[in-house]
Amino acid sequence: MKSSLNLFDFSQKVNYKNEILAGLTVAMTMIPESLSFAILAGFPPLVGLYAAFIMGLVTSIFGGRPGLISGGAGATVVVLIALMKSHGIDYVFAAVALAGVVQILVGLFKLGKFIRLVPQPVMYGFVNGLAVIIFMAQLEQFKTVTNRQEHWLTGSPLLIMGGLVALTVTIVMIWPRITKAVPPSLIAIIIVFLVVLGFGIHTKMVKDIAAVSGGFPPFHIPQVPFNLVTLQIIFPYALIMAGVGLTEGLLTLNLVDEMTATKGNSNRECIAQGSANILNGFFYGMGGCPMIAQTLVNLSAGARARLSGIIAALTILLVILIGAPVIERVPMAALTGVMIMVAIGTFEWLSFRIINKMPKQDIFVGILVALITIWLRNLALAVLIGVIISALVFAWESAKRIRARKYIDAEGVKHYEIYGPLFFGSVTAFNEKFDVAGDPQQVVIDFKDSRVADMSGIDALNKLTDRYHKAGKVLHLKHLSDDCRMLLKNAEAVIDVNIFEDPGYRVE
Repeated sequence: MKSSLNLFDFSQKVNYKNEILAGLTVAMTMIPESLSFAILAGFPPLVGLYAAFIMGLVTSIFGGRPGLISGGAGATVVVLIALMKSHGIDYVFAAVALAGVVQILVGLFKLGKFIRLVPQPVMYGFVNGLAVIIFMAQLEQFKTVTNRQEHWLTGSPLLIMGGLVALTVTIVMIWPRITKAVPPSLIAIIIVFLVVLGFGIHTKMVKDIAAVSGGFPPFHIPQVPFNLVTLQIIFPYALIMAGVGLTEGLLTLNLVDEMTATKGNSNRECIAQGSANILNGFFYGMGGCPMIAQTLVNLSAGARARLSGIIAALTILLVILIGAPVIERVPMAALTGVMIMVAIGTFEWLSFRIINKMPKQDIFVGILVALITIWLRNLALAVLIGVIISALVFAWESAKRIRARKYIDAEGVKHYEIYGPLFFGSVTAFNEKFDVAGDPQQVVIDFKDSRVADMSGIDALNKLTDRYHKAGKVLHLKHLSDDCRMLLKNAEAVIDVNIFEDPGYRVE
């Protein structure tokens, strides 16, 4: 029997030990990342922890599938950096809430399935660009501000920062060889924390960025003017954040589907994400989306139900309530090292190994998406441009495939057997196949191995039938669908109708 929290969504009994340990492990990996992402965007660190708690709790209970972990993710935070710098954090909260509304609408209108339209080269470029952004952002921790001027660290501060970051990276790389029971990022942070504390090393800490102390997420209505000007400012950011969050989330959902051989609900996930982001906007959170790294940590720890995500969220809340004094003394070098390893782990190194096997146009799309992601830091725009270019390349390649087999039968009737799709891209090539002036009085065009895909194809047929009619010749169109015959102006005069042979597809 399934519980009200759908803890048994994998059709098996819940292993509470695995769920609890997995939840604690996930929480410990989310805390440093949430802090780092918040600091990266210029938010108070607590805003990142609130986002991790709210996103994790809401999506674990109401999301599209168990096992999926959500939090304050870098993919969505990067989108908001420009808005934070130009208008401040209240506009960010308003944009996050509006993004949640957009995501709910996507779920209600069942548009989650369109994630399938994102080609693999676009995803390679998107992920690689995101990895570079995360890595480049860590270089900011090697800078300091004196007399209101920013400059690079030098001397001992640089050596200390570099040494601690290198120590963190080394521990993260080596620890899995010792044991996988405890997350390496957590161990690295603890060891670096103890080294700095034990030896009294003077280095930048979280408290030097902002204080981390608070209670439950406070209710906060964004202090922005409720007018059209505000909407014009926040809507582009909200739309991009919603798109990036849903893209990241639904791709993660598909990944979990493949790993667990089960099926999630993409539209339900969209609604859960949207609801969580609306709460973020009104409860001091920076918003977020599903996180691939934490999801993989959760699954590898043996979690197969929703309980682990709930445990992770509640653990983060406890840290906020009673663990602030400790978190504030975490060295920034430790968080920087963890984020560098996150960037390395995010990068799709497989794309380099298969680049010589990919079509040239796919290589171009992947590199272009990565460059747009890095230069503009607009992930949704990069994905959109990549999808459009991929679609145009596909249309061009499909347009070249339209062919016509021509022959004249014993009765002197000329036949054109069309192969390949007739759509906007292939109309020109289609028209070039016919010799209206030189054809005999009787002409047959057979679409048995073709498909009229859009109104451009219908328009091309209309013009072709009109040309044959003006030439005083009889044209027969065979194997057209019902809707094609209805849309053709000259249908009754030129089409041979055979309901037993003509296809039943519809023009889109």
